[in-house]
Amino acid sequence: MKLTETRLPGCVVIEPQVFGDSRGQFFESFNCDKLAAHGLTPNFVQGNVSTSTRGVLRGLHYQWPKPQGKYVSVLDGEVWDVAVDIRRGSPTYGKWEAVLLSGENRLHFWIPEGFAHGFAVLSERATFTYLCTQTYDRDADAGIRWNDPALAIDWPVAEPILSDKDMRAPLLADIADDRLPVYAA
Repeated sequence: MKLTETRLPGCVVIEPQVFGDSRGQFFESFNCDKLAAHGLTPNFVQGNVSTSTRGVLRGLHYQWPKPQGKYVSVLDGEVWDVAVDIRRGSPTYGKWEAVLLSGENRLHFWIPEGFAHGFAVLSERATFTYLCTQTYDRDADAGIRWNDPALAIDWPVAEPILSDKDMRAPLLADIADDRLPVYAA
């Protein structure tokens, strides 16, 4: 398992070792001991799977005050996965990182608590899976507009298919301070 830090401290790309033979392939998608050896010790309490078609953009989502860390990957298809630092006072506040996740590259992306998350589907269909450190809480559910000009995310889809909730999401600058996590150095 190879871990690569991103420009956003705490966000990590995980590349599993893939074993293949004439029967197919095998890889560990999660190993707490191997992640702990690199300082990552998430406690997952919920797992989710979503399927989407080309052009669907989900996000940017987060929970506050019950933040979720997410360990994400794609089982089949390809997505452009994005994390945005929304922790007030963080040196990387409002900065984003993107990773191409696919069923072929088998990459995983760790997005810690305090980050918004979203993805755009680039293949005909994608099956996206993620483990969360907090259960879903409707009252804590929140979002940021996917095309917030202050974030300037380089999405690879020009006219995404969005949910009503994502279309109505506010700009980051319009979110009250008490609805955002605080950076803890």
